[in-house]
Amino acid sequence: MVAKVVGDSEEAAAEAARVIEIAGEAAIRERGRFQMAVSGGKTPWRMLEVLAEGSLEWSKTLLFQVDERIAPSGSPERNLTHLVLSLPLACQGSIRPMPVGGEDLEDAAASYGWSLPDRLDLIHLGLGPDGHTASLVPGDPVLEVDDRPVALTGGEYEGTRRMTLTYPTLDSARRIVFLVTGDDKTEALGKLMAGDESIPAARITNPNVLVVTDDEVVE
Repeated sequence: MVAKVVGDSEEAAAEAARVIEIAGEAAIRERGRFQMAVSGGKTPWRMLEVLAEGSLEWSKTLLFQVDERIAPSGSPERNLTHLVLSLPLACQGSIRPMPVGGEDLEDAAASYGWSLPDRLDLIHLGLGPDGHTASLVPGDPVLEVDDRPVALTGGEYEGTRRMTLTYPTLDSARRIVFLVTGDDKTEALGKLMAGDESIPAARITNPNVLVVTDDEVVE
């Protein structure tokens, strides 16, 4: 695991976008398309705006969701709502939303898993103050799921149940980029960098992990 520390959250968003753009250019050059997944939460909003302003070939990009809240379409709780707002219309055709509106959520999770490539080119992840990443949250049975690429949390987290990529999917990606900003993440970041598996984020075993953060987080 490698860390890149920059001055502030704006620089961190720009650096994460730069890394993603470079990975995208390489994937398109080598395999004809770029298949990435992006996490929810507020942290990636600015990163996505910067990415959309760059030179990534969106017509050759597929943008999957790392996780999603089980909430109605258009709800401010939905990660998709903010993902759409962060990207201009020309980029939105790349989005492959998690199907959380169906009646059979287990079937929906399986269907989304089948739609994923065998190996994502890049996965963007965030980090919660409690050490969660994606919707792999402390104490939830979803942490133990290792037989499918997408699963549902066993219960609610911060008011909603979630659909999330699982550890096997994260670990098989060609690259993972954590974007960690906010002074409430300092303790969790320390545990992540130390490989402290008491937090879910540190249970990822993918060898190609870059953590982009800023001086506000790093003590």
